[in-house]
Amino acid sequence: MDRIRYYDIRHVAGEVTHIDIDNSVIESAGTSFFDQAVVRVLGPRGWGIMTVDNYQRPRGDRFSDMINSVLGVASITGEEVEVADANRGVLDVPAMREDPRDVSIEEKTSILAGIEKSARLGGISSSRANYSERHDTVTFEDSSGNEHTYSICRCGFGIMAVASRNGVVQMGYERLHSISGLPIRHKQDIGAAAARRAIELLDAKAAKGGIMNAILDQELAGVFAHEAVGHASEGDLVKEGNSVLSGKIGEKIGNNILTIVDDPSLPEFGFEPVDAEGSAVGRTEIIRRGRVNTYLHSRETLAAIGHGAAGNARAMPGEPPLVRMSNTYIENGDSSLEEMLETCRDGILLKGSRGGQVDPGRGVFQFNAEYGYLVEGGEVAGMVRDVSLTGEILSTLHSIELCGNDLLMHQGYCGKGGQSVPVSDGSPHVLLRSAVVGGSGTD
Repeated sequence: MDRIRYYDIRHVAGEVTHIDIDNSVIESAGTSFFDQAVVRVLGPRGWGIMTVDNYQRPRGDRFSDMINSVLGVASITGEEVEVADANRGVLDVPAMREDPRDVSIEEKTSILAGIEKSARLGGISSSRANYSERHDTVTFEDSSGNEHTYSICRCGFGIMAVASRNGVVQMGYERLHSISGLPIRHKQDIGAAAARRAIELLDAKAAKGGIMNAILDQELAGVFAHEAVGHASEGDLVKEGNSVLSGKIGEKIGNNILTIVDDPSLPEFGFEPVDAEGSAVGRTEIIRRGRVNTYLHSRETLAAIGHGAAGNARAMPGEPPLVRMSNTYIENGDSSLEEMLETCRDGILLKGSRGGQVDPGRGVFQFNAEYGYLVEGGEVAGMVRDVSLTGEILSTLHSIELCGNDLLMHQGYCGKGGQSVPVSDGSPHVLLRSAVVGGSGTD
């Protein structure tokens, strides 16, 4: 093993429960099991990687044989790979208020059915609810003697309601995910909230596009922080030159009130007690008071470009780690929503998110809001639909004039490199000057 510079093994075993209800019909309800390990070996130049199902650690010489076999597929040409030293993580997994495994799948299905039933208001043409629950037990070891084992449960649900009238179709959606217990408890009315929004959107006018002042709610501003800034700060994209933040450490790119943070240690849906390389996790200020402060890193990207600390490598079971976000958010400012509406005067309040796209290399984005309200004379006026926000990342950061004092986190999943991991993103309300708002409405 003298040609081996480093190795690590990350073994994840557990179970996944899914429940799907479509228009009161239980389409599926069941539990599956998984057990996968990824063995990485760093040879003279590059990585050898092997996935093992139903992993059991080999004993004695058989362990050395396994490591050497992975070394045999390591890259021997191309760019030389280095890994930086990293602080070892200390395990501290928050306790759950209620272990979902103590609740039968029949009871979970009944609770979810109640949520789906609450969405079937008059005017709703279809409704769908889903529940997911995942228990992971993670075991890690590496060649430097770093070892740990921990277990974590993540679960959550979503409810969608579709309203239709005279050929017009609109959708309302609610979701909630947690690492602290069973989030479907005491949420029986949340389906009705999704349904009411879908019905209200039938009467909303199509938004008129243009350049205007815009207030983003916590969800849409959080999506902006994640998609437009978080991805651009990931060390692998920076290293490849595919980030608008490349080479901008210390550069002023926004208002002094703006600080954007990623923190895997927060007890939010993107929580990790240590990262997928066994490195300690903690608060990373990507942007501090308007200036680019640091990047998000794995041990490999830290060695390649510096500026930061390792602790942002994440992976699905059976997959090698990638540089990923966890809990990403814009920090609170000191403005109330009422103050922001008064400062905005005339413009639009954008709420919720229906996805979009971002190019962190070119530095451009387009996000679709779920809906919005016109702002007239500092007051919230009529509801609008089919509205979006478009712009350049850097110019939009400069146009953030006020940050609210009402930070709120939202949960979801982030895809990258064929892997999907749980994340949270959030923000207070923020006010943008001269934002580019898209819409199909006319005068």
